[in-house]
Amino acid sequence: MSDDKTTHFGFQTVAEAEKAKKVAGVFHSVASKYDIMNDFMSAGLHRVWKHFTIAQSGVREGSRVLDIAGGTADLSLQFAKKVGKSGLVVLTDINNSMLTVGRDRMLDAGYTFPAVQVDGEKIPFPDNFFDCVTVAFGLRNMTHKDLALKEMHRVLRPGGRLLVLEFSRVWKPLAPVYDAYSFKLLPFMGKLVADDADSYRYLAESIRMHPDQETLKGMMLDAGFERVEYHNMTAGVVALHKGYKF
Repeated sequence: MSDDKTTHFGFQTVAEAEKAKKVAGVFHSVASKYDIMNDFMSAGLHRVWKHFTIAQSGVREGSRVLDIAGGTADLSLQFAKKVGKSGLVVLTDINNSMLTVGRDRMLDAGYTFPAVQVDGEKIPFPDNFFDCVTVAFGLRNMTHKDLALKEMHRVLRPGGRLLVLEFSRVWKPLAPVYDAYSFKLLPFMGKLVADDADSYRYLAESIRMHPDQETLKGMMLDAGFERVEYHNMTAGVVALHKGYKF
């Protein structure tokens, strides 16, 4: 792909080659306060969303799980409890600062599963290997979402499932209130808690640029997934998309 191609970084248009650097800067900046901010800005609801994701995963003793953009390991920690000693959880993130926080949390909890720095568009694992692949609040930051979804499909075994937990299109009557929260209050909280208003302004913008529920469903079907469905949570603030490889 040529260097003159452009993509979105929030509401900005940037060269594709620059987006990864800019996203990296955002997450290097917020890594140490990421979990605190998640609780603060969602009033703890992110834990409910992630609990539902775990419940929909079908992961059990002995399963192999790949957590893409797993960051501070919220999902990986829960999966580790489910797969037991005979299973495998691979925590990955493209951002070293986030991955370091997640790896340390896993070790502090007594888990020695791998933590690997991985670009979700170029997954360095074999075909047909994992029972479950998850990506929570990471897909919208990827430049080529179609390539990332195809890679996730490739590494899943037949019968395996992909779970995409992501901010999505809110119920229309709530949109004005949600916009006010996103563009006024969220950057203020980012400044107050993480001393970084700009990163949380990018968060609000990136949510608006992410495909809506039906568009993402279509992208998953195009990537080869079957029986794709989604569940709206909190009036569509987030959606969990699920698809299978057969």
